[in-house]
Amino acid sequence: MFKVAILDDYQNVSQQFVDLKKLSGKYEFKIFSKPFLDEADALEQLEDFEALLIMRERTPITKNLIDNLSKLKFIITSGLRNKSIDLEAAKKRKIIVCGTETNIHPTPELTWALILGLARNLKEEIDNMYQGYWQTTVGVELKGKILGLIGLGKVGSQVAKIGKAFGMQVMAWSENLNLDICKELDVLPCSKDDLIKNSDFLSIHVQGGDRYNNCITLKELDKMKKTAFLINTSRGPIVNEDDLIIALSTNEIAGAGIDVYEKEPLPENNKLRFLPNALLTPHIGYVTAENYSIFYNQMIEALEACVNGKPIRVIE
Repeated sequence: MFKVAILDDYQNVSQQFVDLKKLSGKYEFKIFSKPFLDEADALEQLEDFEALLIMRERTPITKNLIDNLSKLKFIITSGLRNKSIDLEAAKKRKIIVCGTETNIHPTPELTWALILGLARNLKEEIDNMYQGYWQTTVGVELKGKILGLIGLGKVGSQVAKIGKAFGMQVMAWSENLNLDICKELDVLPCSKDDLIKNSDFLSIHVQGGDRYNNCITLKELDKMKKTAFLINTSRGPIVNEDDLIIALSTNEIAGAGIDVYEKEPLPENNKLRFLPNALLTPHIGYVTAENYSIFYNQMIEALEACVNGKPIRVIE
């Protein structure tokens, strides 16, 4: 029986989206609903599997894992990019890596949930309603405010369109900013420094990786308006987490809406969890029924294609 591991199904929902029983005569599936304790734990528990079905950027599939999982033939990830897979190591071992399609729009939607939550103090007001209080904060309007975007790609462009619909002024910066898209969306291109100094809401929409690691540190946070909010639905390491904690603790900025973290799941004792001006969600930007249906069904489709010698959506 061909052994397949489904990793990081934190919510234990994979079987709601794909019927594994139909494939039980051909494959032996095991679902891992909790993160591994460490890489040694992952090695021990995964040693017998020939295929890994993984959720993007949860368990890192490192060179050490790839080199030591001797039976591994296929890695199939959600999405068509996954920086936590060592593709070079996989290529050397002739392990085929495949991906799935992804709906992009859930992340812009969550971005706006965080922006609106920050603007209207929803975390505090909702908590206070359950405590019996009434109207304890004063919110701010979005119309006329400056929305600054770090990144104006597929996600950033959708965020920009919604910002314009709210009557906001939209500015953008990235190291490879497309001026034609800026013109098309009526977005003002600017320097990183001007973006940080002028934004009322600063939202991050660039890909993770070395280029943007520590793009936002205490140096940048100190330049932001004290009334400004930072939103990150992209990748945790883009913002220096320790510096963000300092800026929020000292009210250097008004607040932050964060969906991604340096370490995930976010440790229970992480200081971000205890800051009243931090609106936190557990990396749910892509977590929708529609996306999960695509992920799990296309993972199985790719697995079948690989086993039949005709791999699809190959990542190289």
